[in-house]
Amino acid sequence: MTNSAVKTLSQLANHEEFIQRHIGPDAAETAAMLSELGVDSLEALIAQTLPADIRLKTPLATGPATTEANALAHIKKAASKNKMFKSYIGMGYHPTLTPNVILRNVLENPGWYTAYTPYQPEIAQGRLESLLNFQQITLDLTAMELASASLLDEATAAAEAMALAKRVTKSKSNQYFIADDVHPQTIDVVKTRAEMFGFDIIVGKAADAAAHDVFGALIQYPTTNGDIRNDSALIAQLQANKAIVAVATDPMALMLLKAPGQLGADVVLGSAQRFGVPMAYGGPHAAFFATRDAYKRSMPGRIIGVSKDRRGNQALRMAMQTREQHIRREKANSNICTAQVLLANMASFYAVYHGPVGLKNIAERIHRSTDIFAAGLKAKAIEIVNAHWFDTITFKVTDRAGVIKRALAAGVNLRTDVADTLAVSFNETTNSNDIAELFDIVLGTGHGLNVDALDAAIVKDGSKSIPADLVRNSSVLGHPVFNQYHSETEMLRYIKKLENKDLSLNHSMISLGSCTMKLNATAEMIPITWPEFGSLHPFVPRDQAQGYDEMISQLGDWLVNITGYDNISMQPNSGAQGEYAGMVAIRKYHESRGEGHRNICLIPVSAHGTNPATASMTSYEVVLVDCDKRGNIDMADLKAKAAEVGDRLAAIMVTYPSTHGVFEQNIRELCDIVHSYGGQVYMDGANMNAQVGLTSPGFIGSDVSHLNLHKTFCIPHGGGGPGMGPIGVKSHLAPFLPNHTVVNIAGTGASNGAVSAAPYGSAGILPISWMYIAMMGGEGLKQATEYAILNANYMANKLDPLFPVLYRGANDRVAHECIIDIRPLKEASGITEMDIAKRLMDFGYHSPTMSFPVAGTLMIEPTESESKAEMDKFIEAMSTIRAEIDKVVAGEWTVDNNPLAFAPHSMQDIFDPEWDRAYERQYAAFPASYVSENKFWPAVSRIDDVYGDRNLICSCPSPEAYR
Repeated sequence: MTNSAVKTLSQLANHEEFIQRHIGPDAAETAAMLSELGVDSLEALIAQTLPADIRLKTPLATGPATTEANALAHIKKAASKNKMFKSYIGMGYHPTLTPNVILRNVLENPGWYTAYTPYQPEIAQGRLESLLNFQQITLDLTAMELASASLLDEATAAAEAMALAKRVTKSKSNQYFIADDVHPQTIDVVKTRAEMFGFDIIVGKAADAAAHDVFGALIQYPTTNGDIRNDSALIAQLQANKAIVAVATDPMALMLLKAPGQLGADVVLGSAQRFGVPMAYGGPHAAFFATRDAYKRSMPGRIIGVSKDRRGNQALRMAMQTREQHIRREKANSNICTAQVLLANMASFYAVYHGPVGLKNIAERIHRSTDIFAAGLKAKAIEIVNAHWFDTITFKVTDRAGVIKRALAAGVNLRTDVADTLAVSFNETTNSNDIAELFDIVLGTGHGLNVDALDAAIVKDGSKSIPADLVRNSSVLGHPVFNQYHSETEMLRYIKKLENKDLSLNHSMISLGSCTMKLNATAEMIPITWPEFGSLHPFVPRDQAQGYDEMISQLGDWLVNITGYDNISMQPNSGAQGEYAGMVAIRKYHESRGEGHRNICLIPVSAHGTNPATASMTSYEVVLVDCDKRGNIDMADLKAKAAEVGDRLAAIMVTYPSTHGVFEQNIRELCDIVHSYGGQVYMDGANMNAQVGLTSPGFIGSDVSHLNLHKTFCIPHGGGGPGMGPIGVKSHLAPFLPNHTVVNIAGTGASNGAVSAAPYGSAGILPISWMYIAMMGGEGLKQATEYAILNANYMANKLDPLFPVLYRGANDRVAHECIIDIRPLKEASGITEMDIAKRLMDFGYHSPTMSFPVAGTLMIEPTESESKAEMDKFIEAMSTIRAEIDKVVAGEWTVDNNPLAFAPHSMQDIFDPEWDRAYERQYAAFPASYVSENKFWPAVSRIDDVYGDRNLICSCPSPEAYR
């Protein structure tokens, strides 16, 4: 070996760098793609693509790349600083036992966590079935008529209930009532939402609600202090006054309690967290939401509906008319874009695994623990505040400080946020030893209480802690799906059966423009299931969460550096929530300066639907700005409209690179124009994947952005969530970032309300983005952006002769995504973008983003994680599809008898003995040679959307219906 071939220890270690695992193309592929584009380096391509005046002059300061092993060791050290106390805090968060079969095969399985939102239902039947089960659970427990698939958390679900109430009520009132025994974080979030809508909030005793003229009311059942009341008369009184009544509840309690629907509720909501989902310092957790069928047009979030496919088979889909409120744009009362689908699936499988008998047993065990504890306190003359209970006892002691001190010394957290009381909430992990320990803490040793004796007395005398008129007498979960998968073998096979129906990133590229379906590395995912991160209650004393604080603080510093802002809030638990928090900050900033009259938000016509919806939610009037023929914002129109609204201009919401997939040259000028009229620039962070390390929103001149951590920063989409949408702000907006009523957040105004239930949103998934940045380092993050742009330009150049690229920027370059125009071919052939999307399934691919932001187009984003080889396979698929369209144009196939018209081809299609198609079966199923190596079969044929819209069913059909 010559000296020139000898490597240093450091050079040898480079083989273990994560960067080369994350970025798809190798050196040879990179050279080939650069050659295709006619440039000799990545730097030359970037110089042609980004405006020179927004290029960063200094590298990112996120540190050097580290290996997977070292990053895991570092974050493990941080995690070990979290103290693993037993938490009886309650307030909607409880320790759970995640069945290991669900932990390993759902939460830790890329077949479930890397899937995309089920917009293409033929290749998403598995998670659609699981979500339909979730809706059935919700319907059974609440006794309501209509349920959605999931929402972000209990508090934001309560805010959605208020918005629904205002939309459907016949009341002219502007007042909304919240009972003072609703969880404090829920009150906090609803008050923030109400302030932005201009509603007046009344917080008071539930019994007084009907004395007020209100358009709606929110009550809790059981209450935050554990009490259980029959509020049916109160609900009827409120409804007689035209108010819409929402009930926040606990799904585990509803195994034993009368359903809120039977009490007369109009809306029922809550968190599904205690159905097997870890507390994770506040999230992610799926909320459930149910209402009357009459209100389905105002339903927030997504509804899974039962339809049928081309062959008449039962098939599931997202119901179009209620899929997302934000399709209403500025007329929306909600901006929901993502939901906690992965966590809803976990909760759904938890119910399937335990079944009605198992769930009732768990609920009774929790309730028995509470009864025993209450009996012991009563025996020692301790005052109990709540007259009835399911799992929570609130009580008063003379030596409150001493009890708290003993609890902390024993590694136990009680609820201590109410000044003169303490509370204990029991959970499925509680055993008799825990109850004995609690007696020692509350009463001191030598109290003489015996848990078994107290238990025996309750068995003998019966329990009266749930009022007789509120004991559930209706059965739940009678559908066969909840009654046949109780052995681990059967459960494992059921999970796998559903997984096999879903296409996810572990099968092939998902080239969704605007959604950045990149690698979610295994090393990034590992920490989220560590108990040190998973088992913390969000309201533990701060000294017990030092590991979280360290990780969140460092991640925040990195994101501040990456974005060019001065401060960041980790509270928003989705991109849409981040938009909302950012616009709230802008509005509060203007009000603080005596400029509350600013009420106009400029939004380009190309913007995401969430942008106008979010502006509407902060009571801003939306004024649309035109785009020119090249897809860029029309600067003349922007100037004219900014001048026209003048000092009423509050903000502009702009996406960069644009939603049309180009780096617009005038972005700095746009910021200057808006600032010159006193407005603020909100830069949508959806396309940060094309900015990191090359430019930044703060450097460009914007004031605030949200970051989709589930896009640019590698948190997986989870089949439609979880997401995280932290917001970065310039210093003048930092005082208006969200705070939290239970946990004060440093660096923001003390009076600011919350936008999410937990102070740091879905904190449990932040380790994913921490790991990504740590393993990539500043140089790796920059390379990721460069390769995202390289891959997109390569894809655009190869596809353009087949399907013209609609918009290009300077030097004919695109950013990290491109839009191909199907409309000319559609006019010539009758083949639609939908036909192409469905035909791609036969090649084993998920469709690119369809008809957004331009109808009749496909938006493609290959991301930096896909290799040239994978992109070439996709290009081959599109080339084959183009040849098929050409045959239709030439008259070789008719518009209604060709592979695109019948796509996708299910196995049932291919084996149909009465094949009468104009093309061969073999070609239908295996249109390219590589397909046979890794064939993915769509579970059903093309689904009839119109039938599903006209026959909305959101509950599980009987097994006979499938036959």
